Amino acid sequence: MSETSPRLFIVSPHFDDAVFGCGALLAAHPDAAVCTVFAAPPEQDMRTDWDEKAGFTSALESVHARTIEDDNALAVLDAIPVRLPFRDGQYHDSPSITRLAAALEEAIYGSTANTLLMPLGLFHDDHGRVFDACCEILPRLSHLEWFAYEEAIYRPIPGLVQQRLVDLAKRGIVATPASPAADRSLDRERQVLLKREAVSAYVSQLHAYGPHGYDDVFAAERYWHLSVDRQRPRKPKQ
Repeated sequence: MSETSPRLFIVSPHFDDAVFGCGALLAAHPDAAVCTVFAAPPEQDMRTDWDEKAGFTSALESVHARTIEDDNALAVLDAIPVRLPFRDGQYHDSPSITRLAAALEEAIYGSTANTLLMPLGLFHDDHGRVFDACCEILPRLSHLEWFAYEEAIYRPIPGLVQQRLVDLAKRGIVATPASPAADRSLDRERQVLLKREAVSAYVSQLHAYGPHGYDDVFAAERYWHLSVDRQRPRKPKQ
């Protein structure tokens, strides 16, 4: 990676979200950090509908296998895994927004990133919590470059992206369509091929979505540059 290229830090609610939503961008930025927020297994084993749909008999089996899938996917993209000790909402142990924000802020400070990507927080409760946490820390880390990415699979649902843009505006955060600068040494075709290879590593999740349930993963990636509107007061905490 050239010295002028940003070192990316991508916040991923679950193991696959960063690759599904930003895989081509990751391919153009070797050594990017992918921070998976809900990466820990439940304290006690259980069975959930989604894990069974993905082919697992238990949550512990699922988290173990999905971690390996994620390792394999990120290796394809030369990305660095960072994992936080929180549990997927399906395991009935959602952390507070304050705890999430503190852990994310610490992870960001521990990285060498100057460009951060957060999810728009579409559809899924876990995604929404990560969105809220990122919005809390963005003004404190506004010296860094911030972007939001549209989560694949959920972004085609009518109105979701537009509602999030309204939410950002209410918080005093300006969102402008834009993409982080990419390493021009890697052509677009190669980026797409690497993303496809990385996506294919998430065998269990592709199985759960079904043959056409993840088609949107391969559509064009979309990003929004985020900045704090200093002229407008922020939305108060609930």
